[in-house]
Amino acid sequence: MPENAFKTALVRGDRLIGLWLALADPYSAELCAGAGFDWLLIDGEHAPNDVRSTLAGLQAVAPYPTHALVRPPIGSAVLIKQLLDIGAQTLVVPMVDTAEQARDLVAATRYPPRGVRGVGAALARASRFGRDAAYLRAADEGVCLIVQVESAAGLAALDEIAAVDGVNGVFIGPADLAASLGHLGQPGHPEVQVAIQQAAIRIRAAGKAAGILSTDEAVARTYLEWGYTFVAVGTDVTLLSRASSALASRFKA
Repeated sequence: MPENAFKTALVRGDRLIGLWLALADPYSAELCAGAGFDWLLIDGEHAPNDVRSTLAGLQAVAPYPTHALVRPPIGSAVLIKQLLDIGAQTLVVPMVDTAEQARDLVAATRYPPRGVRGVGAALARASRFGRDAAYLRAADEGVCLIVQVESAAGLAALDEIAAVDGVNGVFIGPADLAASLGHLGQPGHPEVQVAIQQAAIRIRAAGKAAGILSTDEAVARTYLEWGYTFVAVGTDVTLLSRASSALASRFKA
């Protein structure tokens, strides 16, 4: 199996700049894959991606020097098994509130005896459809697991979540965190920003990488200054929405 270069860079502490893919189309995914981002996230939580469209996205991005992350809609062991089999190596799992959840997710990404991932490598794109004889031995080490903390409960348990062996990074979700803290639609609220800044310190203290998303360039740069090392600085939907609205406005003003 190919080396997970994203995981290697994450462990090394490299600064990794990414883009969210939510248009759920392999053509636009390929377009973005050539833009120069370190990573792209194929979103299955808030974008209309299923296993088949995620597979198409992975195939579209594969020829390019960028790494594809996949976010499932939920931390289901069954869905995780399917995503790993189609070739996803790095997963960002949303709504993780406890260390127990994080340990269950680690187990879902590992083959027995280290975990509970079902063995179907002979049918899987990840093993080159059974042609990679070393896949079963190497698969566990190739997985990179990012857990997403985005609630007051998750924030309270952040130290324990980040300390779980097998969790490679923690991604803070500003929008849901703001809602959970009583500030729906206000990720820039001072209380939310203080929590985000302190979260980076706590995650890094556990020896893990800290990630986050912001479509505001100034805010994204602030997050980098605060110690977030893998930062999504935009989404394909937002880029298209803003650019198309601006173009129409200039001609219809």
